[in-house]
Amino acid sequence: MDQITSALAPPRAAPKAAVSGTPSEMPGSVTKRLSNELMTLMMSSSPGISAFPKSDANLFEWVGTIEGPAATIYAGLAFRISISFPSNYPYTAPTIKFETPCYHPNVDIVGGAICLDILQDKWSAVYSVQTVLLSLQSLLGEPNNASPLNPDAAGLWNSPEAFKIQLMKHYRPLTDAST
Repeated sequence: MDQITSALAPPRAAPKAAVSGTPSEMPGSVTKRLSNELMTLMMSSSPGISAFPKSDANLFEWVGTIEGPAATIYAGLAFRISISFPSNYPYTAPTIKFETPCYHPNVDIVGGAICLDILQDKWSAVYSVQTVLLSLQSLLGEPNNASPLNPDAAGLWNSPEAFKIQLMKHYRPLTDAST
């Protein structure tokens, strides 16, 4: 009788793996997450930040803009950034770097690398593109001088006039043609 009952019962689903999604399913879930984040970012009213895919064909490579926060040495300046999402996003942080030269204690002036804890060891899957962009914008006015990527900028931070002179020596205004 047990054999007849089990033959008539619907097949049981295999137990789910501890990690959600197989490798072949993950790009689709990442694409869905990035699409949702793009929509949220486009609908948000967060001033001074924006980001979008570089092309319709690749949702994993974005370009963004961060405007310097008001009442900071960066007020009135805008910086272009690049954002590369790994295939296992949001479980791994995106790679973000400044494309516009940015003289800042936590930014490498040559390569644009950023020293920000939430992009390294403090990353969490709950962060979104919007929260990262807001954190970067905040970082412009409030650097972490205890962990500088640019020691010269960190040393000048408490001398606003000298800092502004160096900042403007490196800064390149954004144009429609700049990427």
